Amino acid sequence: MNFSGPAMSELIAVVLGLAFVGALALWLTERGKARVLEEKLRLQEDARETMAEYLRAQARESAGAVADELVKRADESFRNRELLAQERLENQLKPVAETLAKFEKQVQAAEKARAEETGGLKQQIGQLLEASMATQSEARKLSAALRRGAGVQGRWGEQMLRNVLEMAGLVARVDFEEQASTDTDEGRRRPDVVVRLPGGGVFVIDAKCSLNAYLEAQDAPEDGLREAGFLRHTQSVRTHVQGLSQKAYWDQFDASPDFVVMFVPGDGFLAAALERQPELMTEAMEKKVILATPSTLFALCKAVAYGWRVEKQALNAAHIADLGRDLYKRISVMGGYVSQMGKALDAAVGKYNQFVGSLETQVMSQARKFEELKVNHEGRELPPLEAVETGLRPLAKLAVLDDTPPVANLDAPAA
Repeated sequence: MNFSGPAMSELIAVVLGLAFVGALALWLTERGKARVLEEKLRLQEDARETMAEYLRAQARESAGAVADELVKRADESFRNRELLAQERLENQLKPVAETLAKFEKQVQAAEKARAEETGGLKQQIGQLLEASMATQSEARKLSAALRRGAGVQGRWGEQMLRNVLEMAGLVARVDFEEQASTDTDEGRRRPDVVVRLPGGGVFVIDAKCSLNAYLEAQDAPEDGLREAGFLRHTQSVRTHVQGLSQKAYWDQFDASPDFVVMFVPGDGFLAAALERQPELMTEAMEKKVILATPSTLFALCKAVAYGWRVEKQALNAAHIADLGRDLYKRISVMGGYVSQMGKALDAAVGKYNQFVGSLETQVMSQARKFEELKVNHEGRELPPLEAVETGLRPLAKLAVLDDTPPVANLDAPAA
């Protein structure tokens, strides 16, 4: 056990005191031996108690210091472990934090895009609602206009019919004629549209159809009133079919098929009638009346436009054939001129060769004798004369109308 400096001094003093007491006891007489011995024993006992007390105090002080040191070390160890655990936890959570930061950015971008899309969607929905309200307003205006009378309905049906014909590719006053008048035994009649067919044929389209009952059925507040309105609409369509059949427009035009087209300006109008009376279509066909809506009439007129296009192509092909025959005739005339020019060139080459031969044998042979006589010709030599040996290329497979065509035929108009 370790003792500090003051404690060691006290211990030494106690030991020295004990030694002094022992020495003094030796000097005492035998009379005082018992008292001295008692005093010595008392002092020894006190010393032992003092030493024990000191040792206990020293032990308590040493134990407190050790406990403080242990507590201090435990605190430092705990603090180091806490810092290490915190650092390790931070290292482990760092990727999670980075991922969360990226995720937060993505969420913010997605939220921004969603807000922009929501704003655009709201704007589009607003525009759609405005367009729907405008459409409803126009539909109400149209319904109110159609309720004013048969004249308004008739003009609207005629306009719808004209739109369908033009969308199918037919041209007004060329492929079809509106309000064409015809005289019959029963008086003058004027169909709405007369469509011209390729080859000179025609067929009639009637656009008059009453829609009052249908409009009343649409606005009826009860199912019974609505069904009664649709039944009246069906009967109105059937009555109009009978009236068109009695007019017999096909007998008033030459080369006309034996039917008349009854134009219903809406698929829903005809569907409502056929739903109540499915045999209405067959009954109309038996009466030579073809019920047509904008979609079916468009297909029919599209076929007519195709027929006109095919006929125009056939006319163009005939015109091309005429132009080909005229071009062949003109080329043939030019071939005659080329043939005559070739014969003239061939004759000119023959005459040239004869001239060269005569010049070579009759003249040049005499002129070369001047060279033999050393006549001063001032450096000028007689050039060699060669005949033309290349023949002319004849025209092959060319039908010449005349060996000596007149010049005026080349510029004459085609027959």
